[in-house]
Amino acid sequence: MATLTSAAPGARTDAIADFDAIIIGAGVSGLYQLHQLRQLGLRTIVFETGTNVGGTWYWNRYPGARFDSESWTYGYSFSEELLQEWNWEEHFASQPETERYLNYVADKFDLRRDIQCGSRVTSAHYQDETRTWNVLLEDGRRYNTRFLITAIGVLSAPTMPRIAGVETFKGQSCHTAHWPKEPVNFEGKRVAVIGTGATAVQTIQTIARQVGHLTVFQRTPNWCAPLHNSRISDEEMGEIRARYPEIFARCHETPGCFIHSPDPRSALEVTQEEREAFWEKLYGEPGFGIWQANFRDILTDRKANALISEFVARKIRQRVKDPSVAEKLIPKNHGFGTRRLPLETYYYEVYNQPNVRLVDINETPIECITPAGIKTSDAEYAFDLIIYATGFDAITGAFDRIDIAGVDGCRLKDRWRAGPETYLGVLVEGFPNLLMVMGPHAGLGSFPRAAEYSVEWVTGLVRYARDHGLTRIEATREGTVQWTEHVKVMGQGLLANEVDSWMTGINRNVEGKQLRKIMRYSGGYPVYREHCDAVAAEGYRALALA
Repeated sequence: MATLTSAAPGARTDAIADFDAIIIGAGVSGLYQLHQLRQLGLRTIVFETGTNVGGTWYWNRYPGARFDSESWTYGYSFSEELLQEWNWEEHFASQPETERYLNYVADKFDLRRDIQCGSRVTSAHYQDETRTWNVLLEDGRRYNTRFLITAIGVLSAPTMPRIAGVETFKGQSCHTAHWPKEPVNFEGKRVAVIGTGATAVQTIQTIARQVGHLTVFQRTPNWCAPLHNSRISDEEMGEIRARYPEIFARCHETPGCFIHSPDPRSALEVTQEEREAFWEKLYGEPGFGIWQANFRDILTDRKANALISEFVARKIRQRVKDPSVAEKLIPKNHGFGTRRLPLETYYYEVYNQPNVRLVDINETPIECITPAGIKTSDAEYAFDLIIYATGFDAITGAFDRIDIAGVDGCRLKDRWRAGPETYLGVLVEGFPNLLMVMGPHAGLGSFPRAAEYSVEWVTGLVRYARDHGLTRIEATREGTVQWTEHVKVMGQGLLANEVDSWMTGINRNVEGKQLRKIMRYSGGYPVYREHCDAVAAEGYRALALA
C-alpha cells in the first residue's frame, strides 16, 4: 500500500488529509493499535475527544475510581522493557495511577506525535468509488483514510437520567464520567448520588466520610463483593515481574482473561459445609474470584445461583445494622453475578453512618430536579451537589453517537437497531474497511487482555491487505449471519442474558434500548480466539477481499 501524504497532524486546513489508517480513540486499545500500525510503516493518526490520552482512565476521574481486576494483569504485555520498568503501587490501581501509566506508555513509545487530542469525530462516510472513509471532525476538518479503526470502548457513552428539571439545579452537578479535573470539596456539603452501579459504589464509599450528609437514590441494588485491596511492596513487585510470563499465560487460558477460572465442581454436588467453606474463602480473597472462580454452574443453574445469592445476602445483612436498609440493598430481580459485579471496600458499612440516607426510588420515584435539589413523590431534598452515576449507553452507544454510513449511505445505527450484527465482532457487512477493536459480539473479558488480542488480529488483517495489494475488506452476508447466530447460541442458558443490564443492551435512559439483545460473546475468550485464529490461518477467505 502506498504511503499517502497529508498536512501535518494538528494543522488546521481546508484541504483533505489522507491516511492509511485513522483510529478513533486514544485509550488502552487505541494506543496499542497506533503502536502496532507504526510497526507496519503505515501513515496513521488517532483522533481523541479528550485533551489527553487514557480513554476510560482519562474521563472517569470520579472519587474512588480504580481497577477491580489485578493491576499487574491489566498493563500491556507486548513490551518486556515496559513490564520491567513500571511499578504498580496497589494490587488494584486507582484512576490517577492508571492514567499516569497510560501517559507513560504514550511517552515511552512516542505515540503523541500521531495523536490529535480535542478532536471529536462526528461522522465517517464510506466512499465506494475510492474505497476510502471520509471522516469529519466537530470543528469541520475532513480527512480521508483507507482503513477506519474504532477503539472507542464498550463503556464510553455516558447517559444522563431522563428526569425533568436537570438543567434547573443551582448547585454543582456532574456525571461521574465527566468529573471535573480540579478537586471537589465535599466538606460539610449536602450531596446526592443517583445510581448504585459499579461507579456509584466506588464513589459512595469514598465520599461518605467527607460529606456533611449523603443521600443515595437507588433504583436497582447490585450484588457487591469485597475488593480486599492492598499496597504492593518493592519485594512483591519484584516477585510479580518474575512471574509475568506465568501471569499472562494464565490470563490467556481463562474464559474472562482474568487470573480466575471457574471451579470444575457443581455447587449442587458438594455438601452444604463444603459449599459454605468455599464461599467464605472466596469472599475473603481479593478480586473477582467469587465471580469468576466460583462453582461452574452458579451462572447457569437457577438453584446453584439461588444458593450463592442467599450466601451474599446473609453477608449484607450481617454488615448493615438496620434490617430494613439491608433488605433494600439486596437485589430481588436478579441473582448474584448475573449483572456486572461491583467490588467494594466498606460500601455496605456506609449505610450504618448517621449522615447517610438510602432512598428507594421504586417506592418514592424522583419526580424532578429542582433549583434547590431533588423532589420525589413524598419529599423534597435540598442539596449542594448532585452526582449522576447513571452509567453508559454500553457497547453500541459510542458507535451510535458517530454518524457512520457505509455502502449506499446505510447508517450503522439503523443497521443495528434490532441488535448488532458483526463478523467476529470486528467487521460489519456493508461497511468495508471499518475495523472495530473490541466491537459488539467480540470476546469480552479483562479489557487490556482482550483488547491486545483484538488489536493484534486487526493488525494482522491490515498487514495481509498491505502485502497483497488489497484495498477493500468486508464481512460477507453469510459470515455475518453465521457469526451472529453463533453468538446467540453461545449465550443460551446463561442467566445473565435473562436480566436487564448494560450487558444485555438495556438502558432506560436511552430511547429504543428497553428490549434485551445479545450484545457480547459468551463462549469464553479461548474459544473466541480459536475462531479468529482460524480465519487468519485460512488467508481470510471468509471475508470479501478486493
